[in-house]
Amino acid sequence: MSIKQAFRMAFKSLNSSKLRSFLTMLGIIIGVSAVIMIVSLVGGMSKDITDQFEGMGTNLVNVMVMGRNSNRSFEPEDMQTLADENSDSIAAVTPSVNVSLTAKYGTENMSTSGIGVNEYYQQIRNYEMNKGRFLEYVDVERRQQVCVIGSYVAEELFAGADPIGKTMKLNGETYTVVGVLAEKSGAGEGSDDDVVILPYTLAMRMGRNGRVSSYTVQAASADTTEQAIAVIENALYQTFGSDNAYNVFNQAAMVEQLNEMTNTMSLVLGGIAAISLLVGGIGIMNIMLVSVTERTKEIGIRKSLGARRKDIMSQFIIEAATTSATGGVVGILLGFLGSFALGRALDMTVVYSMSAVLLAFGVSTGIGMIFGYFPANKAAKLHPIQALRQE
Repeated sequence: MSIKQAFRMAFKSLNSSKLRSFLTMLGIIIGVSAVIMIVSLVGGMSKDITDQFEGMGTNLVNVMVMGRNSNRSFEPEDMQTLADENSDSIAAVTPSVNVSLTAKYGTENMSTSGIGVNEYYQQIRNYEMNKGRFLEYVDVERRQQVCVIGSYVAEELFAGADPIGKTMKLNGETYTVVGVLAEKSGAGEGSDDDVVILPYTLAMRMGRNGRVSSYTVQAASADTTEQAIAVIENALYQTFGSDNAYNVFNQAAMVEQLNEMTNTMSLVLGGIAAISLLVGGIGIMNIMLVSVTERTKEIGIRKSLGARRKDIMSQFIIEAATTSATGGVVGILLGFLGSFALGRALDMTVVYSMSAVLLAFGVSTGIGMIFGYFPANKAAKLHPIQALRQE
């Protein structure tokens, strides 16, 4: 019997009992669609996180100075001097002092995040101004109570009015708005647009921080990032005498670590979903065993007419593989539709992976062939006379 005839008989068998065929394929369908949805959604999440960090700049270096109860300190002036002396590897540096703020203008008030920085922060974070100006050296040095607000804060507090030159309360203190940032992250709550930027010298006082413990450094280029890290680490080690007193890391390393985490998560979740494929394979084997029992007389007739053992084997293996492959195709379609629907519902990016699709389809077909072997082997071993006597 040719392969073409075997496939024709397999589809005829599936078509003769549609409900049973669907229930047989159900485990494969669920397994394949679950794998596709998980890989697509996790891939989208990884892309969103990577884009966010790359938007900050892969040549950025974050510096955390803990001090570890040391009497020695590394002040913003020391970091700026280090940047000036190593301008070939360090382009700019800013302290970063985070504070929680309650912002109020007129009768409107809101909670937002504040960050205290210097005049280089705009360059480092690649911010564009929508209105007004950014912080200047004199604002930081003289502790002038001015601030730059994100587009979300501007909309929530000023409701379309021009905020430039107006005064607002930040934790009860009066600040003058000198600039509004261009929208960067969809102007949503908790995004990069939900922020108030003020001089770090004022943020330190507002947050009751005696020292700056966090810095953001911009390397001169992506190629000099490692050199900038080495310069900073060397200076900090000479100051504190221990590498436990500080932590220096760059965005590219964080992106790589996050990608490793999401890839591991995708493999774990995909492995859990793939258990359904195993269950589906067991279901196919059970149904094929029932099919062999039901078609014993047909097997006997075919063997009496000269069908060889390999013909019977190939017939049932192809039938099992066809069943699982059909379930795999249906599962892939449902996986695409399901991931698209979930992406829309959860407002997530969906990244379809063709390698995951091909792998899921290949595994589903392979499972059908593996689990179809035992029933096929049982059918092939039947003696024609005994098979013909079977009722």
